[in-house]
Amino acid sequence: MITSLWTGLLHNKAKAVEKVEEKSTVTRCFCKYPLKFIIPKKVGCSSKTDAVWIYTLSYGGGIVSGDCISVGLSVGDGCTAAMTTQASTKVYKSVGSKCSEQILEAGIGRDALLAFIPDPVTCYSTARYSQKQVFRVFPESNLVVVDWVTSGRHESGEKWDFESYKSINHIYLKDDDPLFIDSVLLDQMSGKSISDRMQDYQAIAMVIILGPKLKHIQDLLRAEVKQMMSGKFHSPTVNQRYQMTTESKHVQSKPALLASCSSFGPKGIGVVVRIAATTTESIYVFLRHNLASLEPFLGAQPYR
Repeated sequence: MITSLWTGLLHNKAKAVEKVEEKSTVTRCFCKYPLKFIIPKKVGCSSKTDAVWIYTLSYGGGIVSGDCISVGLSVGDGCTAAMTTQASTKVYKSVGSKCSEQILEAGIGRDALLAFIPDPVTCYSTARYSQKQVFRVFPESNLVVVDWVTSGRHESGEKWDFESYKSINHIYLKDDDPLFIDSVLLDQMSGKSISDRMQDYQAIAMVIILGPKLKHIQDLLRAEVKQMMSGKFHSPTVNQRYQMTTESKHVQSKPALLASCSSFGPKGIGVVVRIAATTTESIYVFLRHNLASLEPFLGAQPYR
């Protein structure tokens, strides 16, 4: 079921993806200004893929101070759905102490797949933003979640200049058993500015992959991260230390992209990857490469 909103008040809306004549189909959809859903009949070049794509669109081009947007989605048994955006989610400057909010609640049925693959959140200077994403799954459900944020309008000189950013991701098994609980908070109240703490990194991201259908993608992602990061932090030899000292002007002190990978849940049924990068584009490249294997399920490559 998909629920959306407005500015200032909360209005419930509904949306569901269910099987109709053996095809994943949107059977119920409702939205209200300033949020709109676009559901193209065809995405990519594969007409045989059984998947529904849902694009979220903000009429104002972003989230205004004080807005609260609530979205609910139900993906029925055996269905496949991808939810994404047309561009980054812009969070405009806050007015007073108002905080912009966005809430997503999604239920994924047995043998179903939901790929939640938005573009990043970009908070403007002084913005206050909070989002919460709750996913309810079965052991047979399949889920991909991408959650990421940039430093802001870097080309305009804004670098981690917002007041606060909070992102909460919860995944529950049936009967509300916690499977994955995560929270990220960036604010200017910790004595040291966000920019100082982030140093040269301009974007951070988290990728969650869960479910039996996606086991091979989990394995590929683990191997990719291990290969990328191997040797990045090993202790240098005497000769390497001498070379780093004599050529320090040409040596980059930190990798341009950092990534870590770990398993979670019973028998490691889920994988979470955390990424920090000096450019937003490098994370796009990482996502395009490592999520390309979703094309047979979705009919198109994410972030292509």
